[in-house]
Amino acid sequence: MTIQDNLQKIRATIDEAALRAGRDPASVRLVAVSKTHGADRIEAAAEAGQSLFGESYVQEFLAKSEEVRTPVDWHFIGHLQTNKVKYLRGRVSMIHSVDRLSLAREIDRQWEKMGRPVDILLQVNLGEEVSKSGVDEDELIELARQVAPLPNVRVRGLMTLPPYFDDPEEVRPFFHRLRELSEKIASLGLPGVEMVELSMGMSHDFEIAIEEGSTLVRVGTAIFGERAIRP
Repeated sequence: MTIQDNLQKIRATIDEAALRAGRDPASVRLVAVSKTHGADRIEAAAEAGQSLFGESYVQEFLAKSEEVRTPVDWHFIGHLQTNKVKYLRGRVSMIHSVDRLSLAREIDRQWEKMGRPVDILLQVNLGEEVSKSGVDEDELIELARQVAPLPNVRVRGLMTLPPYFDDPEEVRPFFHRLRELSEKIASLGLPGVEMVELSMGMSHDFEIAIEEGSTLVRVGTAIFGERAIRP
């Protein structure tokens, strides 16, 4: 199967999952997770009509984004160190992984230099896994309140990386909970905070995520194959 074939299959599956849930398929965007894959494979996906790509490692992204000639939209989806934010300034349209106030403040400071805000998502560690980033559920609302006044970031929703289960149905409660948290924050009416995006679902469970309200599914392996060795 080629990258184009894989993309066609995934898009069809996304549409079917959205329709099953009574949703408009256009309300779900596919983020092609291109980390560890070379610029040539990103170009192949772009030629097949994929425009949105997600990267997790700053240094890798910087090198790769210079090589990709086709205009594409980049999201940063991995754990982000505060001292690396400056390298993303003006290069990405959304950061999915904001989990602390210090990081949000640095993003705000860097994008102030651009004279325009950047969209961010607050990452929630619903599985309370020490190996994963994300704010604890009981600290999420306070973080949203603290980030809301920053003028150069726009909170657009939430992201989570739930625990892995062989049976995707076992992940459903985590996706459902993220949607509930999103609705809870939306009800607060915080200025500068809009709960319009839910970044959840990956190659093995994105159908369940869509049924639970995901608007951004992050799919890598099902598009590009197994991860290449990270440079």
